[in-house]
Amino acid sequence: MDAKLLYYVAPLLLMIFWAAASRRRVESANAAQLEENRSAGLTEPASLHPVIDPRKCMGCGSCVSACPEGGVLGLIAGKANLIHPTHCIGHGACKQACPMDAITLVFGTEKRGVDIPQVNSNFETNMPGIFIAGELGGMGLIRNAVEQGRQALDAIRKVKGVGKAGGDWLDVAIVGAGPAGFAASLGALENKLKFVTLEQDTLGGTVAHFPRGKLVMTAPAQLPMVGKVRFTETTKEELLEFWQGVEKTTGLAINYQERVDNITPEGGGYRIETPLNTYKAKTVLLAIGRRGTPRKLGVAGEDLAKVVYRLIDAEQYRGRHVLVVGGGDSALEAATSIAEQPGTRVWLSYRSEAFSRAKEKNRNKVEQAVSEGRLSVLFKSNVREILERSVTLDHDGKPVEIPNDAVIVSAGGILPTPFLKNIGIEVETKYGSA
Repeated sequence: MDAKLLYYVAPLLLMIFWAAASRRRVESANAAQLEENRSAGLTEPASLHPVIDPRKCMGCGSCVSACPEGGVLGLIAGKANLIHPTHCIGHGACKQACPMDAITLVFGTEKRGVDIPQVNSNFETNMPGIFIAGELGGMGLIRNAVEQGRQALDAIRKVKGVGKAGGDWLDVAIVGAGPAGFAASLGALENKLKFVTLEQDTLGGTVAHFPRGKLVMTAPAQLPMVGKVRFTETTKEELLEFWQGVEKTTGLAINYQERVDNITPEGGGYRIETPLNTYKAKTVLLAIGRRGTPRKLGVAGEDLAKVVYRLIDAEQYRGRHVLVVGGGDSALEAATSIAEQPGTRVWLSYRSEAFSRAKEKNRNKVEQAVSEGRLSVLFKSNVREILERSVTLDHDGKPVEIPNDAVIVSAGGILPTPFLKNIGIEVETKYGSA
């Protein structure tokens, strides 16, 4: 080879060799991490997540770079893989970034089904004029819920007759003032629709019931009447304060402490009944949470006053013996925050052998609390009986009794399926389906 040509080609060959070696090292590390997660049982995504078709994947890595969480996806043998399934929280950016359409976003897995109300591409259910957005439809991520609320309101505006409500008729009744309902309400106000927003509790929906100081992961979102809202990581208090400021400055009126009991068809629209009033609306947007009724343990003693189903303030448990039941983020956050209180002894009971539904950040906090002796974790355990001063559990097949002053059950909630079915909305259990 000509010396001059070699002078130019050699660096290029070295760069190619270095890049290939670097990629092999990364892929080897990804394969090891995936195997480690499988061995630990960390294989079940908590929400919406990608399934990659290896026949279409060209290994470009666009999906890996697009994921806002980082490290969730990775390349193995030239193909994209879901390396950290439990880290995925449903952004969906990977699907948009894939140039080969190799990614499908799905709910549930073969092992774990997820109940999802049936909606079409514009968020309308099988009941014409009733729409669903946000957490109830499977979108627990705040940014996604805000976006769905905005888009659902845009779809509602296209319904025949909306914008022309007369008499005591409304264009839309928005049920719920969480991220989706709040965004939709601002959209209705911005477009001068005749509407009512009904919230059985307070502004923020599920977010308002997060533990004090909980970090709420968000991303830039387009909020009607406000524009682009840029949050990266903020506490629930900061987010709620921002929303309250928007509510005040825009003049948005929300009917708090007004629960919807029934929705029935009437005169080309719907009749919405609450304990306080009855409304008639051309359309309805359901932006309620998935928790519905808290899931109970169904054991003796659960009706004792010391048993609650969400943590409001960790400080109230200072110096007490506390049992937290559950394996999701809310359970881990409750257990670690209570464990920080002086003189407190905390046990965390979970029926499975690993926290497969919790974020890595929360799992790390649990490990640290355990190493410091502030928290005891009982995997493969179930509560058998709750007594006045103790709790009896079945721990890996053996009975265990621990001293106890308070029990916090963070086992999620029961989807309000009876309410939906009573309205006529069809609900489907998704086992890894799009």
